[in-house]
Amino acid sequence: MLDEKKVRIMTKLSIYEKTTGRYDIKLAKFYRSDYVHYQVLRTLIAVTLGYVLLLLLAAVYKSDYLIAEAVTLDYASIGKAILRYYLMILAVFAVISLFGYLIHYNVSRKHLSDYYNLLKKLKKYYVLKEEAEAEGIADTAGQAAAADTGTEGGRNL
Repeated sequence: MLDEKKVRIMTKLSIYEKTTGRYDIKLAKFYRSDYVHYQVLRTLIAVTLGYVLLLLLAAVYKSDYLIAEAVTLDYASIGKAILRYYLMILAVFAVISLFGYLIHYNVSRKHLSDYYNLLKKLKKYYVLKEEAEAEGIADTAGQAAAADTGTEGGRNL
């Protein structure tokens, strides 16, 4: 006969492993600081690439003006403005990604903690079942031996 508790625990474990658990278990291999720093670095690289692409797009869009005014443009002030906006955008994305990935890591650890608690319950269930079976076998063996010798559990009847 199937034990409903065991089936429920195993179902919860399986659902978790198939959905978010796959990612959470991989994430558990990282220390929090390593994971957050890695994700922030990835975000900063993506922001940099996006900013460069936007600058190229703007340069292509304004290419007629840039070619016509190439001699009279103040490249130092344009460069400073581009750098200033880049640093502001980079700082905003760094802070947002830092807090976002910290929260994501902590939520993932909470889910893993729940997962490990379910695993402990399942292990405890199996240990108790093995103990009960061992006692059942020992009791059955003791009863069979008692029937052969006329004693029960080492006592004479």
